[in-house]
Amino acid sequence: MKAAPAYRGRFAPSPTGPLHFGSLVSALASFLDARAHRGTWLVRIEDVDGPRTVPGAAEDILDTLRKFGMRSDEQPIWQSQREHAYQRAFDRLLSAGFVFACGCTRREIADSLGHAHLRHATLAYPGTCRDGLHGKLPRAWRLRVPDGDAAVLTFEDRWQGVQTQNLATEVGDFVLKRADGEWAYQLAVVVDDAECGITHIVRGADLLDSTARQIYLQQCLAVPTPVYLHVPVVENEHGEKLSKQTGATALDTHRPLPALMQAAKHLGLEQPPTGSLETFFSDATAQWARRFGT
Repeated sequence: MKAAPAYRGRFAPSPTGPLHFGSLVSALASFLDARAHRGTWLVRIEDVDGPRTVPGAAEDILDTLRKFGMRSDEQPIWQSQREHAYQRAFDRLLSAGFVFACGCTRREIADSLGHAHLRHATLAYPGTCRDGLHGKLPRAWRLRVPDGDAAVLTFEDRWQGVQTQNLATEVGDFVLKRADGEWAYQLAVVVDDAECGITHIVRGADLLDSTARQIYLQQCLAVPTPVYLHVPVVENEHGEKLSKQTGATALDTHRPLPALMQAAKHLGLEQPPTGSLETFFSDATAQWARRFGT
């Protein structure tokens, strides 16, 4: 019987500002899961979206993680340095017939679906350019998803349980390369996870909706599918996901322990004895192992 690959997990922040409490929860969960499995924990800086990247934010995030007792077991990876890997994967998909050019604007897609033009909404692509551009200029490049029963993808999440998504009706053909020339998150994350040998992904539940797309893309590229665990997101007083856009403030790097204990509480862990970071991580890792270890 072939042995399972050694555990490799990762935390992948976007450098759009300093690390905040919502991100700390995801970082802590992924770190504890790696330590509970005696595995490797990596940090990947997801700066593939150049327009949203804040200069110096990545270095600040890495420094904050170190002050909170979490260091990458290998050198951090920067997506902005991996253009060649994304292009290589894109070319493979294009040559295999999975990719097509799309000339639709976001407003046109919304209008064709009868929706208002919502900036942050995920709109299921109606397949307008599947069979050609119909005189339009190419803007983005999309991955063709299956139709019918083949479009229904089911996976089991270690926290959220069994999840099912119909790629055709809920998502549609999704973007791999954007109209502005930037690589889409879905392609970059799948390529990076595969090349780094990531076996387990622990992240916020706000990314649960992306998982079926990523699994399908993994299948198209013939790379392994990691095991997933999506932790509950932190919300602000208005019930919105805590983020930089909703007023999240930077972590206090001079007092890491109180924030770590609050993050552990959010993850459903009993409060470990106060004292040192070493004591905190020892107790929190043991609790995580009892709950999620194998």
